[in-house]
Order: sequence, then C-alpha cells, then structure tokens
Amino acid sequence: MSIFKKLAELVKPRAGSDPSGTLTIVYRLLSEFGRGHARSYGLAFAFMGAGAACTAATAYLIGSAVNQVYVNKSFYGVAAVSLAAIVIFAVKGVATYGQAVTLARISNRIIAGNQKRMFDRLVRQNLSFFTDKHSSEFVARVNYGAGAASGVLNALITALGRDLLTLIGLVAVMVYQQPLLSIVGLLIMPPAVLVLRTLIKRVRQITMTQFGGTVMILQALQETVQGFKIIKAFNLEGVMQERVYRHVDAIEQASNKLARVQNRSTPLMESLGGTAIAAVLMIGGYSVLVLDATPGGFISFITAFILAYEPAKRIARLNLELQSGLVGVRILFELLDLPTPPADTRTARLSVSEGRVRFEAVEFAYRPGEPVLKAVSFEAAPHKVTAFVGASGGGKSTIFNLLLGLYRPQAGRILIDGQDVAEVSPESLREAFAYVGQDVFLFHGTIRENIALGRRGASDDAIVAAAKAAYAHDFIMAFPDGYDTKVGEQGAQLSGGQRQRIAIARALVRDAPIILLDEPTAALDSEAESYVQAAMGELTKGRTTLVIAHRLYTIAHADRIHVVENGEIVEAGRHEELLKKGQRYATFYQLRLSEPGAAEPAGDAADGVMRAAV
Repeated sequence: MSIFKKLAELVKPRAGSDPSGTLTIVYRLLSEFGRGHARSYGLAFAFMGAGAACTAATAYLIGSAVNQVYVNKSFYGVAAVSLAAIVIFAVKGVATYGQAVTLARISNRIIAGNQKRMFDRLVRQNLSFFTDKHSSEFVARVNYGAGAASGVLNALITALGRDLLTLIGLVAVMVYQQPLLSIVGLLIMPPAVLVLRTLIKRVRQITMTQFGGTVMILQALQETVQGFKIIKAFNLEGVMQERVYRHVDAIEQASNKLARVQNRSTPLMESLGGTAIAAVLMIGGYSVLVLDATPGGFISFITAFILAYEPAKRIARLNLELQSGLVGVRILFELLDLPTPPADTRTARLSVSEGRVRFEAVEFAYRPGEPVLKAVSFEAAPHKVTAFVGASGGGKSTIFNLLLGLYRPQAGRILIDGQDVAEVSPESLREAFAYVGQDVFLFHGTIRENIALGRRGASDDAIVAAAKAAYAHDFIMAFPDGYDTKVGEQGAQLSGGQRQRIAIARALVRDAPIILLDEPTAALDSEAESYVQAAMGELTKGRTTLVIAHRLYTIAHADRIHVVENGEIVEAGRHEELLKKGQRYATFYQLRLSEPGAAEPAGDAADGVMRAAV
C-alpha cells in the first residue's frame, strides 16, 4: 500500500462531511493527484529520508567530535569524524538536489494537467454558461487554481518527509544522548498547537478576500485594455483608476491582515522555545559540571534540539499554512466539478450536396417561459441568398446559433439537404458553414495564422488566394511584415474594414458550402463597406448564403427576404414584392432610409454581395 493510500485512508472524511472542509479537500487531493504520482513522490520521500538521516547524523557527529577532542584527546578520532562529516554533507547535498528536482517535476506535471483539465471543462460548456460571467474570473481561476494542488501536496510531502523524518531522527539522537532532557523539549508543543487551531478559520476567510480582490483587478485591467479608446474618449481614466485602486487597497489590507494572523503565534512559540532551551542548558550544564557527564553527549543533545526546533515549528504550523493553498484547491475543484452537458455520441456525418437549409416549425427559448423562436419555418434554396431583417431581439441571430449547433431547438426540425441536424455530429455540421459576423474576433498572432484558422493545414498559396479574393492582399502586403504582421489583441492593429476582410478571407479558405453573414458591414464606413461588400461577393459565389441585414439596401437583390419579429416570420418575399405589399418590410425599409447616413451608396457597392451571389 502506497503512502498516499495510507494518508487518504487516514484523512478520509465521514459520511455527510462538509464537501469543502479541510479533510474532504485533502482526501480528494491525495486520491486524485497523490496516487497518480505515488512513485515520484516515493522517490522524493526517499531523498528526504536520506537528508533527514544526514541532519540527525550531523548532530550526533558534533558530540563525537567534542568527546574526541576533550575526553579522548585523539587526533585520529577527530580526523575520522571530519571525514565522516564530508561524506554526510555530500550525501545531504545530493539528497536535497534530488528532492527539489523531483518535487519540481511532479509540480510541473500536475500544473500542466490541471490547466488542461480546467480548459477542457470550460470549453465543453454551453454558450449560455459564459453569458453572465466575466472572462477575467476564468483567467483568475485557471491561474490561481492550477498550481494550488501541487503546492498543497508538496507541502504535505515535505512536512511528512523532510520535517517529520528530520524531527524523528533528531529526537532519536536527543533521547539516546539525554533521555531526561528530551522530556523538556516536548513541553512547548501543546500550547503552541492550541494557539494555531484558533487561527485556521481566519486565514481561510482572508485568503478568499484576496482572491476576490484579484479577480476584480484582473477584470478592471482587462476592460481597460479592451476599452482603452472609450476610456480616453469619455475621460474615464480617473474612474478606472479609482476602481483599480480600491481593489488594490483591499488586497493590501487583506494581505497585511493575513501576515499578522499567520505570524500571530510566532512570539509565543519563540518564547516557549527560548524557555525550553534555557531549561535544557541549566539541566545539561548541571549534569556536566556537577555530575561529571561527558560534554559530547550534552553538546550533541543541544545541537539536535536546536536543529529540531524549526521542523517542529513548521509541522505545528502546517494546518495553518495549508489553508491559503486549500483556498486555491477549492477554486480548482469548483471549476473541475462544473456540470457539463452529456457527451455528444452522435457520429453520423452531414453530407452536403446542394446546401438546402430548411426550418420546420422550430421553437426555442433561452429561458423557460420566454420563447425566442415560435414555430419558425422557412427554406433557404441552394446557391441562393436568403436574408433576414427585423428589429433587434426578434430572433435573427438565434437562427444562426441553432444552425451552428450552439443550441438545440426545443421543438421542430432543422434540415440540411434533407438531413436532420439533430442526428449528425456537431463537428460535421459546423464544417458545412463559414461564418462572418459584425463583431470580428481575431486571435492573437499573425494575419497568416488568423486566416489559416479557417481550415487546418491550409497552404500558403490557399491563404494568399483567399486574401486576394477578400480584397485584403494589397493592404496586407503594405505592412512591413506582410502576412507575418501581428494583429494585436482582438485585431487592435487593424482597422474595422481590414479586420472584416481578414475574417472573410478566413471564411473563404474554409471553402464551406453554406455561408452565414451576421450584419458584417453594420459598423463600417462607406469606403470600408465597399471593399467588404466586394469581398463578400466573392465569398458567396456558388454557395448557399444566409444573411442578417441591418442596412436593407445590401439585401435588395436577395432571392428571398424574411421579416422576423417577436420570434416569428411575419413576411417573406423579394424586395420589390415586399415593398408593393406596403406592410412590415416596407415600413421597416422607409424607417431605415430616413435614418441619418442611410442613403444608398452609388454603384455596385449598394448591392455588391447580393448581385455577385445572384
């Protein structure tokens, strides 16, 4: 039975125990992480045992040296002790090195594994999981929690290996040399332990305060970087400084309080230790001077007692020190224990020949009792453009979310070339689509890397061809580093129109049969829009295209326009037909034209994407 199995059985909590209690968390740590690295920890434990033996041998050796000099007056005896000292310290050096390297490797392995597990847990969540949480919270949890498990395990194994074994070895020397004096050393333990027990709960509370403050600082810093333009435009520097300073001050106060609480026992323990040493000196001195005991035994005892004081103090404070680390472990387990959707077992692959998309009485709600789509039915014909218009919140983007498999409808069916998407794997479903939205997300890296994300293994020739088709090649080559230009966080180094064209190139290199365009020109000026419209014209050629439009002139030549309101399709037809009806589309169109800056641009830019597709 391994040491971790024995430890796990020793701290195994009773039925009904607090799942976040110290014993429960330690038991789970030993079971999930300790056992998996039992051999490596065993090796580290062996190195610690060798180091502890060397420390005890050092205390015994000092007494022997004193006796060889002052009692035996033997030079050869002193030489032998000196040689033994060289060997002992050499072995201790090797043992210390082996212990440190072994623990570091285990720690790195556990941290890497936890980071992967935490990321896997997050990436398996549904889209709705992230809607009410700030991204900085996840960053803080991954950074804070990943290393906590190895830190606590290392503290435990160090306390059991280095400190406990060293203490046992030194106590053995003390008892062998001076049995009666050894009793004095034990007197300092009970009061010290009683004091430490009262501090543990306080440490846990303060550490949680520190973590909460750290999350808020990360949130403010992230928002400052991402919203720097808004901060400058609205003179919000003072507001953000006040927000950050407030949390920084709170963390500083919590850290100071933690330092006071963690070290509150130090004066008592040092005083008790000094009292014990004074008593030992008095009794030992009396034994040597009055009772003619050998000085070597007394010196050896004093050396062992002084060397034992630090490991004894660390063991006494172990529970107190663990509380800070256990906060991080609780955060780790909270994330690892997140409920995840059942594993998707669908293996059937979607086969797209024409690219016909059909909704049959589809119903969907993000929250119970609040329907977003109400029995929506429509068909997007192959190689044609199908547009969706309507006020915000009507359900247009939800249609795209369902097509991409981000959510499943509560009723009805979604068919692609007659195949129910509920019966095919999400991976094969998403391979059928290329998506371009109004809020372009570019990943940190180069332009080349961002375009290549559209299709794994895309060649340089395919990347350049996609960029040319997206009217992005010229501005890319104008950069000194060309396709190796860094885009910055979320594409901050590029203009809005450039980011859109990179996104279109990413969609082009994917070469998917169905295109989803979610208001891709809504936030662009006329010049940028003309380039993006031309790029989208290339993207949609020969492909089934579904587009959500804000600027209605961009979908004037669509093959089919659906007006979506309150989760229902209230009108459908071509542009001219809907205008002649004079109903919702016509009203919506007139409202859009009356908005400032809504005049139709001249030439092909007015209907570039639709005319190219049709």
